[in-house]
Formats: sequence, structure tokens, C-alpha cells
Amino acid sequence: MSIVFTCEFCGKKIEAPDNAAGKWGKCPRCHNKLFVPVQNTSEDDELKLAPIDESEIEKQKRLRAEAFNLTKNILSDREPSAGTDESAAESEADISEEKLTINIISYLRLMADGELDEADRLAKSIAPAKAKASKILDRIATSEPPEPELADIPQQVLGRLIKTLRARIM
Repeated sequence: MSIVFTCEFCGKKIEAPDNAAGKWGKCPRCHNKLFVPVQNTSEDDELKLAPIDESEIEKQKRLRAEAFNLTKNILSDREPSAGTDESAAESEADISEEKLTINIISYLRLMADGELDEADRLAKSIAPAKAKASKILDRIATSEPPEPELADIPQQVLGRLIKTLRARIM
């Protein structure tokens, strides 16, 4: 005899052996984790699901649509306008190579130390100076003795951090 029940995620009818009663398993169709119920004493009784509340489903669809529209509006507000390309070029000229080098080294140090929020802030300040930053990253990557602030970071880790920053600003 086996336990027959329905997956609460995908609706597939599942037959489980009696020894699986009261244990957790995976649905063979959707692979979600399921609790195998204990079989009732009467045979051939299939577990019945509660009826679906259609108004609740419609409410969920409406809320998802609202969330999608809000997210879309927020993201469209963040996109740079056409005029910001000129200001980015101006800001690249404004930042000195020394200041940019300090920011890049600080970013690499923060990433190595796991201070991701602060590193993210610095990466945003580095991004407008793409061309200068790329040259500085090349210099740091090829320098045989690394910068003193980065000397304790293993070479492979440092190389990966440089590659990540380069991908982020390009």
C-alpha cells in the first residue's frame, strides 16, 4: 500500500511508500521539498486540498503587477539621461590621477577585507573615469612588487579583484 497525495506547488499526484509517511521528500516534477503526510486509516482516501480562493489569486496578480510597475518606474528614474555623458566626460577630466589611484587602491583593499558596501560606493566614484582607471588598473596588475597597501593580498585574489573592477566600470 502507498500514500497518495498531491504536490502543493505543481499539483502532481504523488504516490509514496508507507515508510515515507511523516518524512520530507522532493516532488518528482517540480523538485520542491514536500512533507509526506501520514496516511489515514481508511484505504483509498486521497488527501484533499482546500478550495482555491479565486479572489486571493486575483489580488496576488494585481499586487505583482503593481510591484513590477513600481520597480520599472524606479529603475527608469535611475537611468542616466542623455546629457550626463558630457558631465561624465567632464568629471573624468576633473579627477586627478593621484586621487583616482587612491580610490582604486582603497576599493581593492576594501574588497579584500570584505567591506562590500564601502567598496561599492568607491566603485561608483571610479566609474566615470573609465579610461584613466583602466590605465591605473593595468599598472597595478603588472607592477611586480604590488602597492604597499595591497602587498598582503595574494596575487591571484588581487588579480581577480582588478578584473572585477575593470568589468564593473566598463
